[in-house]
Amino acid sequence: MERSESTTHLVIASKEGNNEALGLLLERYRGYLLMLAHRFLSERLRRRIDPADIVQLTFLEAKRDLASFRGSSPAEFAAWLRGVLKNNVASAVTRHVTTQKRSLKREVDANQPSPNDSAGGAWIQQLPGSTTSPSGVAIRTEATVALLEALHQLPETQAEAIRLRYMEGLPLSEIVERMGKSDTAVAGLLKRGLQKLRTILDHDMSPWL
Repeated sequence: MERSESTTHLVIASKEGNNEALGLLLERYRGYLLMLAHRFLSERLRRRIDPADIVQLTFLEAKRDLASFRGSSPAEFAAWLRGVLKNNVASAVTRHVTTQKRSLKREVDANQPSPNDSAGGAWIQQLPGSTTSPSGVAIRTEATVALLEALHQLPETQAEAIRLRYMEGLPLSEIVERMGKSDTAVAGLLKRGLQKLRTILDHDMSPWL
């Protein structure tokens, strides 16, 4: 209880402009945010996108945009930080995937994916283009956030198969080896996972559908 009350005090003091209190407050959430960043990023993406860097960027943006935080409790502040982190993860993933689009397309064209894979996953490979307009960046970020959230609603094996295939661009043979499953099992995970994603993601809001 004492820690909770102290955190509440730090939230209030931070909103009143106390930078020292804000620094202490953010440090209390570092471990929580690191855990979330690790959860949102697959193992292979973490080799290219450091979760600690995402957390540090979240701290910088939290300091800059604190005036936009309308809550007053630790739970509300944690939820607000989580939203900032999610957007930063999504932007980092979008940048990474966009830079890999051409090589991934060559890989997909060079391989003969199974009917279940190609028929069900074509939409997810059609990532938004490389436009740098503010509206284009916002659309890509929102779409990535939606995808990350949807993936976490799938069974872990389905989500992992989809991440490996469509976000990391691995060939089916490597996914089979990585997951220790048969070709048929992986194809089934991809098919069921993609079908489930279609029911979760908003067809009107996501440019990936």
